[in-house]
Amino acid sequence: MKDSALNKCASSAHSLADRSAKPLDDEVARIYAALGHSVRIVILRQLIREDACCCKDIVDRIDLAQSTVSQHLKVLVQAGLVDYRTEGQSSRYSVNHARFELIRDHLTAFGIDRLPL
Repeated sequence: MKDSALNKCASSAHSLADRSAKPLDDEVARIYAALGHSVRIVILRQLIREDACCCKDIVDRIDLAQSTVSQHLKVLVQAGLVDYRTEGQSSRYSVNHARFELIRDHLTAFGIDRLPL
């Protein structure tokens, strides 16, 4: 009896999630996942300070291997948090502020902006 009740509950929760999930939720989840590593937070801080810079500039300032920084930049670009443009043989990275507005709006929808600090 317990197993059937648990299965029914799990099935109901799953169907509820299917009905309430929105494409935007998946997009926001990818953004949060990209923010889930401390190195990427450090890179974002650096990009905010510098406005736009190349991978080597970031490597020089945060003392990590170029390949490590490149991999983290790739995740940030894929999540849409960082934009890049090619200039000659290098790429310049910058923060995509519109994505951070999306995060703010998402948190506001949950009432996070009204939580006491």
